[in-house]
Amino acid sequence: MFVSIVSIIFPILVLVAGLALLVFSSDSAVEHSVSIATALGASPIIIGLVLVSIGTDLPEVVNSILTSQIGHGDINIGDSLGSILAQITLVLGLVPFFVSKFEVNKKEVIIVGATQLLSIILVLAVVEKGYITRLNGLFLIVSWVLLMLIVNNFTNNKNRSLEKIVSQSDKSYFYHFRRAAIGFFGVAIGAYFVIQSVIALSEVFDIPEYTVSFFAVAIGTSLPELFVNVAAAKKKQYKLVIGNTLGSCIFDATFSIGIGPLFYPISVSVDLVMITGLSALIGSLLVILTLALKGKVDRKIGLFFVSIYLLPYYTLLYIY
Repeated sequence: MFVSIVSIIFPILVLVAGLALLVFSSDSAVEHSVSIATALGASPIIIGLVLVSIGTDLPEVVNSILTSQIGHGDINIGDSLGSILAQITLVLGLVPFFVSKFEVNKKEVIIVGATQLLSIILVLAVVEKGYITRLNGLFLIVSWVLLMLIVNNFTNNKNRSLEKIVSQSDKSYFYHFRRAAIGFFGVAIGAYFVIQSVIALSEVFDIPEYTVSFFAVAIGTSLPELFVNVAAAKKKQYKLVIGNTLGSCIFDATFSIGIGPLFYPISVSVDLVMITGLSALIGSLLVILTLALKGKVDRKIGLFFVSIYLLPYYTLLYIY
């Protein structure tokens, strides 16, 4: 009995510790990376789409590589697709509860949103055969680069001003690079803890790794997006909020999923991937249409987004 309790409690403690390290380390890495980018005068939407989304998606990237290496492809796909749904519904829906409401640029939402939907369609097309090869991984990574180029070309954001999310500092570039590097290292360690705990918990409770990753791990690895988005919204940097949210979804669907199989090809549970992938696609479509029509996110809309996030729970509970 004692052994059984320990086999449950210990992985949970490791999972919590790993997620905490991921959040703290990602926040540090993003904070110091943004300090460098803002000093160089990058535009808000591009910082959100590229730099911040990469930084806040470091947990998914490390997770993809490590899980692919040890042959647990379902954790890779489950975490990334779960993060997409969590970020565009739950995370974005919670932001107005911290800042009341904020406006969005309808044109940018339509352009970036269409790109985000396309990225999910691409990954579903790749995984429908039940495995991801090195060539598939390379295709997804190249797709991310091309999609970013398309977005940059069509948005053509000429506003180069961006108030720093982090406090003003006269620290050297070397200082920020060093702190960012330490943050990246922490992300790698935290991701390793999370992966091992997910494997252990799925065995103890006899729950598919994919299900645990899609819900529990995805929420944890989406926490950096929540903290960054709230901080940006409080600074009235709403372009960065949208850029980070949609950019993170695009990055997860392409680069994050593809980077692991690029080195270590994986197999996946097709049925679960298609069900949850379609949930992420439909959820994203509903959010993007709402943003394009309303041009804002207030608490009522935020509550609607959160309710969308709950739909896959009912679907999987029905299946199991």
